[in-house]
Parts: sequence; structure tokens; C-alpha cells
Amino acid sequence: MITSAYIHIPFCEKICHYCDFTKFFYEEKMADEYLVALENEIATTINKPRQKMKTIFVGGGTPTALNNRQLLKLVQMIEHYFDVDQVSEYTFEANPGDLTKEKIKILKNHGVTRISMGVQVMDDKMLEQLGRLHRIKDVYQNVNDLIQIGLTNISIDLMYSLPNQSFEGFSKTLEEALQFNLPHYSAYSLQIEPKTIFYQRYKKGTLTKPPEEIEADMYEHLRKEMRDHGVYQYEISNFAKPGYESKHNLTYWNNEYYYGFGAGSHGYLPGKRVINIRPHPQYVQAAIDTGKPVLHVEEIGLKERIEEEMFLGLRKSGGVSLDQFERKYQLKMETLYKEELITLQQRGWVIIDEGFIRLTEEGKPFGNEVFQAFLMDSNKLEFLH
Repeated sequence: MITSAYIHIPFCEKICHYCDFTKFFYEEKMADEYLVALENEIATTINKPRQKMKTIFVGGGTPTALNNRQLLKLVQMIEHYFDVDQVSEYTFEANPGDLTKEKIKILKNHGVTRISMGVQVMDDKMLEQLGRLHRIKDVYQNVNDLIQIGLTNISIDLMYSLPNQSFEGFSKTLEEALQFNLPHYSAYSLQIEPKTIFYQRYKKGTLTKPPEEIEADMYEHLRKEMRDHGVYQYEISNFAKPGYESKHNLTYWNNEYYYGFGAGSHGYLPGKRVINIRPHPQYVQAAIDTGKPVLHVEEIGLKERIEEEMFLGLRKSGGVSLDQFERKYQLKMETLYKEELITLQQRGWVIIDEGFIRLTEEGKPFGNEVFQAFLMDSNKLEFLH
């Protein structure tokens, strides 16, 4: 049963220097064509109107880069194919600065329950260096407007370990962001990805990040400040007040199935991962012609499912349930990963407690090494079966 959907709107008013997601400069005509193609893709997959869903997440790009007419068309399209009255969470990503009161009202009136805003840093000079269009005043304006109109389930994204960012600078951003007293915050360290402006500068030697030890200090400070403000860490990069965890993102970390619609989107369906075509003209053409703008289908066997169960599940502070693992895969985790679990427990990086395996506080900075320990030889599964 697939009860979550991710819908990608790839348009931006400006391309950020660090972003490697599927995105295009917003042009009204391109966006109109895209929405026609997107509707055909959704209609081809969802065979009856008002399909029941647990979560819907509309991301980008910047969905709020669409004009009012297009945004209305998009939410009406989603309402037609999905029963938005019954979803437990319906999120729209938004960019501070292009989220007008009119757009907020359109979203609120058509069932959207949660807004995720890409704030990144509370520093105008640094926002300019990142290639962001918004400024700090826009964040204050948007948060006030959202609360006034009644969309109070707000999350903001922050970034740290940015070029020229000091520990003190990040600390100031965090302090200011926490003054909003929002129910959810995400915070990510900058990753320099290929095909980005930052990557080109990095290769030329004109861009540097803070040293690793400063990045580690920023992360520890982030965790402490969130804790002190009553916002608990439920995943490596995500913090929420109790009851406000992102239900859609938990779909990913719980290794559950979800649809992916739109250019460059990924869907996870029984036995396979479906990756869509990225370039705008090719996506639009394929989605209009066939309703299936698929670039690649990756078969997901038992080995891959188990590995993903472990390293996605261990991102959560709650960890992975031993009982649930056994019910799902008819295998005992303690048998399958006997040696790995002993080694990781000896290093103090994981703990098995009350039927769950989870990262310890000491293990969180070594998350990637822990996850790698759960990659396995396929012969191991054949032997156990």
C-alpha cells in the first residue's frame, strides 16, 4: 500500500550556488507546460480521483515560485487526485520572499497543513554569497503572515559549515532562528556537490569550508541549543517539538513506499526505485505522450531493502525496532549482523536497548561509518535462507 506522494516543482527565480536538485529558471510558459505534463503523469498512476494518502510533500525547486494562477491550478490538481481532507500531513516547500499573503491563502484554503521554508542563514551578506534572493526581513514577514493566516505548522531549514562562516556566526543564526519558537527545524552542513557554482569555485581553490573540527563544534552546539529550547532531535538533521516530527520524511527513514511525481523525482515502489527524467523538455514530452516519464528503474532486492532499512532507520533517534525488522524480513537482526553489532557496541557507537538498536550520542558523529558496517555480501543472505 502506497500512502505517501512527493511532487516536484522545479522552478526557481534564481539558482542557489550550492543546489544540485532538478531546477530551472522560472518562466511562465515553461511552468504552464510543466503543470500539464505533471497532471498527465499523476493521472496515469492514480487511477481514481481522491485517492487516500497519509502524506503529501510538494518540494522543489521552489513551488511558491509559481504565480497565483499556477499555484491554484497545482493545488486543485492535487485535490482532484488525492483526498487532501484525510491526509495527516500536507507540506509545501516555500521560499521566503515569494510567499505572499495571497499564496498563503491559496495553500491554506486547499488543505495544505505544513510549510517548510528554506531560510538557510540569518545573515544578509551570507545569503547573498549563497545566491539566495531573500533577506532576513522576508523571513520575519513570512512567518508573521503564515501565523496570522493560520498556517502555524512551520519548519525552517538552516545550513552550517558555510564558506566564511565562523562558529560565532552560526551561533547567532541559530539563536535568531530559535526566537521564532517554531515546531520544527532542519539543519544541514553544506555539501559541495558536482555541477554547482560552489563546486566550480572549490575546484579552482577560491572557496573553502570551515575546518572539520569547527563543523563538529557547530553540530554539537546545534544539538545543545535545540535541546535547551525544547525542540528534540528525532533524526540526524531534524528537530521538532513533540508531535511535530515530519510525517512525510519519516516515510523515507522508515523505508516505506512512496510515489515520486515530476522532473527528476524518485519514487520507491514495491521491489523497485523509479527515477524520472530530469531535463524540462524531455520530461514534459514523455509525461504528455505516455504519462510515464521514467529515466531508470532500479530493482530493489532483499539485500538492498535490508541495508536501507538499517542506514535510514539509524538516522532516527529512535533507531530500528528488532521486532519490526524480524516481521518485515523473516530474519533476526542479531543473527544477520552478529559480528557487526558486537564491534559497533564495543566502539560505543550503537546501543541495543528496549528492543531497538540506535546510535549513541558518541556514535552520531560517526554515522557514515556505522551505516557502512551494514552493507553486506549477498552470499550472507543466501546462507541464512
